[in-house]
Amino acid sequence: MAKEIKLPQLGQTMEEGTVVNCLVKVGDEVKKGDVIFEIETDKATLEMESPLGGFVKHVLAKVDQTLLVGAPMLVLGEKDEEVPQSFVDSLLGVESAPSGPAPAATTAIAEPAKAAPEPAKPAGKIMASPRAKKLAQELGVDLTTLKGTGPAGKITELDIQKAAEAKPARPATAAAAAAPAAAAGEARLGTTIALNRLQRITAERMLKSKQEIPCFYLTVRADVTNLVAKRAELNAAGDVKVSFNDFIIKAVATGLERFPIMTGQLAGSAIKLADAIHIGLAISVPDGLVAPLVKDVNNKGLKQIARDSQALIERTRADKLDLSDLEGGCTTVSNLGAFGIESFIPIVVPGQCTILGIGKITDTCVPDNGNILVRKLMNMTLSVDHKVANGAYAAQFLDFVRNLLEEPSGLTV
Repeated sequence: MAKEIKLPQLGQTMEEGTVVNCLVKVGDEVKKGDVIFEIETDKATLEMESPLGGFVKHVLAKVDQTLLVGAPMLVLGEKDEEVPQSFVDSLLGVESAPSGPAPAATTAIAEPAKAAPEPAKPAGKIMASPRAKKLAQELGVDLTTLKGTGPAGKITELDIQKAAEAKPARPATAAAAAAPAAAAGEARLGTTIALNRLQRITAERMLKSKQEIPCFYLTVRADVTNLVAKRAELNAAGDVKVSFNDFIIKAVATGLERFPIMTGQLAGSAIKLADAIHIGLAISVPDGLVAPLVKDVNNKGLKQIARDSQALIERTRADKLDLSDLEGGCTTVSNLGAFGIESFIPIVVPGQCTILGIGKITDTCVPDNGNILVRKLMNMTLSVDHKVANGAYAAQFLDFVRNLLEEPSGLTV
């Protein structure tokens, strides 16, 4: 008997997903648990597994389509079963998701003309990340001609770059020339630049934050002279390179243990505190900004945090994050000091209570008992959800974090 496969809710906040890759075609046998699609959500690109076994009779979802949760994706049936077009037509009218109402716009689903196997479509067989596909489009590389060197033969950005370098140069069309320029930040005045998916999602989430999270902001200046010396000492003697962010993340985690309300979220008439201290680290990627989580920071020493942070950065930039790297955070650290920014007001990530913005470390003349000392100072700005925490409580938390950074011997190595 023919059965439909719907787009599942792959994350707590997922409302829609974009089909990045289809890994099956009409006639293929699928077993329960087989990966059938790659779906890009508001957080990451995830693998969608089949909840059932059977043979593919119809592929309803197409690559690059954005579908609502609950939209029909695939039809499975017995090997020799004939699935009537009327059954497919009925699926295209489905308007409810498994977990509740979630209308699926019929215009978002391309309907096959007949139950016969679809024409071969290279995009459905290509294993490549969204950024790799985008790079291929910008460089004019045909993905169907490449053999991927990544896991399971997945095409990587490096594969595309090598292919682009190997092929002869050709005149670029105006559209092809404009895309790389925009991606590299070289757009000309007067042009219009389309948002990529990550930028659009970021815009939507930041608007949601501004509309639903009434924030107040606290700024302090920390004297991190001792911290700079401590970091240099550790990195000179150890096998693990510790960054300033690692110290900050550890200090924040210790502060959250002392002031647990700062991990909370308003739940009706109560405040639900976080089960664990997972801290987001804002990381720049070619398409925008991602803030995956360093997990259980309060239970780790500084060097382990450094290892985990570095591994997280590498996975982020290799587009290898999964949903567990992105959900469950209680705060985020965003450091723009490397760009020369002295202070800024960050926007709280929806689902979290706070975000800490870190500025550059500057040599500053400071009066001391009639003398002038040159000290290394760093601005920290904390954005706080006023629904959860009040000003006095948040100020105590931030002051505690500052003291830890000014006297870093209290941070476990």
